[in-house]
Amino acid sequence: MDENAALARLRRGDERVLEWFVKRYTPYVGAIVWSIMGGHLTVQDAEEVTADVFLTLWRSREKPRPGSVKSYLGAIARSRAIDRLRRSQCMPELEYDELDGAIEGPEGDMLAREDREELLAAVDALGEPDREIFLRRYWLGQAAPEIGQRLGMTAEAVRQRLKRGRDAIKVMLTKGE
Repeated sequence: MDENAALARLRRGDERVLEWFVKRYTPYVGAIVWSIMGGHLTVQDAEEVTADVFLTLWRSREKPRPGSVKSYLGAIARSRAIDRLRRSQCMPELEYDELDGAIEGPEGDMLAREDREELLAAVDALGEPDREIFLRRYWLGQAAPEIGQRLGMTAEAVRQRLKRGRDAIKVMLTKGE
């Protein structure tokens, strides 16, 4: 079964296909969660967060677009891991007044969510391997040499792709202003 067929079944409420996503993406989701939480919380905490990511996929099964499930899960994993760290007080909470020009309340939350979705859409639009490079760099926090090694590129090629990608994303995001 391919991802698009699995996503269609998931959207129809087929609980059995959730296992397909779990088997396919647990190593990816777990790597993101552990890269953020590792050394701060327990393995059990990381496993709970990983399971929560797939529960979120089930509950919001209409949201991921075909071809973007991996980045969708990566964004959820990153968000859930950071939330868990904040709740455990291993990571200081950033106050609204520390953010320049932040809007408090539901309006600010909505704007932040829209900005995050717009950014993820722009990253998805980059295509491969640039999308994976961006996710590895900015969501997993991997350095250019590590990304290059995993993708069979030089670190300099990774840095060049990141630069071109940032420029392209800037153009995409400023078009809508």
